[in-house]
Amino acid sequence: MKTSEYKRYDDLPLFLNAATVAKALGIAPSSSYELMHEEDFPVLKIGNRLVVPKEKFVEWVQQHTKGGDSG
Repeated sequence: MKTSEYKRYDDLPLFLNAATVAKALGIAPSSSYELMHEEDFPVLKIGNRLVVPKEKFVEWVQQHTKGGDSG
């Protein structure tokens, strides 16, 4: 199992690309691409590029973690 390269949310950049999402979650890059195409994932499309605002990523993780409000 991969481990996250990031230890704190504060270490994340303002916008995350697929590679950063993969590193933050400790998953394969191909899995992060799949995740970024899920309907409820907070992705922002800029041209052909997909990025995730850090605050929305943190909210999404909290909502999808056991014990979260909608999880």
